[in-house]
Amino acid sequence: MEIAVVGSEEFVLGFRLAGLKRVFVADENNYQSVIVTAMSDANIGILAVDAVDLNYLPQNVRTKILDSIQPVVVPVGGDESDLREKVKRAIGVDLYKTEDE
Repeated sequence: MEIAVVGSEEFVLGFRLAGLKRVFVADENNYQSVIVTAMSDANIGILAVDAVDLNYLPQNVRTKILDSIQPVVVPVGGDESDLREKVKRAIGVDLYKTEDE
C-alpha cells in the first residue's frame, strides 16, 4: 500500500520534498474528479488531503470520502477542535477531555 496526497501545488510540495511519489495536484475546478480518481486506485492505502480543500466537495461526497476505509483519507490542517475530533474518531477516546467536562 502506498501513501498519496491530493491538493494544490503549494500543499503537495512538502510531500514531494519528503519523497512521496503519488501526488495528485488539484484545484477548485477539478478537485472532485481528481480525488475520485485517487480513491479508486487500489494501491493507495492512505490519502492525505488539505482539510480546507474538502470544502470544494458537496456534503454527501465529503462524508463518503471521510468515512472511507480503503483508502483511509486523512485531512491535514484545520483548527485544534478539528484535530480533537480526528483523534476521537480514530481511537474512540477523547484524549483532550478533562475531569471538568
